[in-house]
Amino acid sequence: MANAENHSAARPAEPDAGGSQALRALMRLREMVLAGELPAGARIAELTLAPRLGVSRTPVRSALVRLEQEGLLESLPGGGYAVRTLSERDASDAIELRGTIEGLAARLAAERGAAAGVLGEARDCLDAIDQLLQPPVLDEAAFARYVDLNAHFHHLLAEMAGSGTLARELDRVVRLPFASPSGFVAVQANSPGGRDMLVVAQDQHRQVLEAIAAGEGARAESIMREHARLARRNLHTVLAGRDMARMPGVRLIRRA
Repeated sequence: MANAENHSAARPAEPDAGGSQALRALMRLREMVLAGELPAGARIAELTLAPRLGVSRTPVRSALVRLEQEGLLESLPGGGYAVRTLSERDASDAIELRGTIEGLAARLAAERGAAAGVLGEARDCLDAIDQLLQPPVLDEAAFARYVDLNAHFHHLLAEMAGSGTLARELDRVVRLPFASPSGFVAVQANSPGGRDMLVVAQDQHRQVLEAIAAGEGARAESIMREHARLARRNLHTVLAGRDMARMPGVRLIRRA
């Protein structure tokens, strides 16, 4: 298994200004932006946010900096922040970047040799997803469980690479708007063909793990790049207007 340094690097701590206050401010502000409580283009007033969130200005300031790094806010020339309006290309590029970094992680895992323990844990995770996908129709609870298992599998892929640097960069990238491996699963819940898309994704999970175990770096990288393109396809489906109400934050995106 990856050493302790690499394992911890895959889960960097949230900003700790004010401890739990900073984390609470970050999570609540992110939720407000994605839910449309702070609409695209809205200027963020630090003075009014602090009492609204029930925290001091220091945790709010820390959260604003973090959300700018995540791409949800932009700094203004005269100071302060505003909620970003994203282009379809911005969102698509974030997904492509995630696929590129995950592809590199898969290639390094194959070339360097992933630890048997992590490979076994990844197989167990995929076995659990197989069980989840057995019913012909999935309910919302099943989709929610899929999100957890999918996130765990993608974390294990990053861990297999044995690179703290790569794990940190991947953690940063998946926090970009819409770049998360499970970012569009909510759209698939109760939609025609939603389960089928997860079955395709699961087949790619199996293929990449097989390639890593066999030491086939180029194949592993290619599969993960293709895997991210499923999310890009879902992005285009959402922006076509059929599922916008179920996709948090999608109203931040303007059509190209």
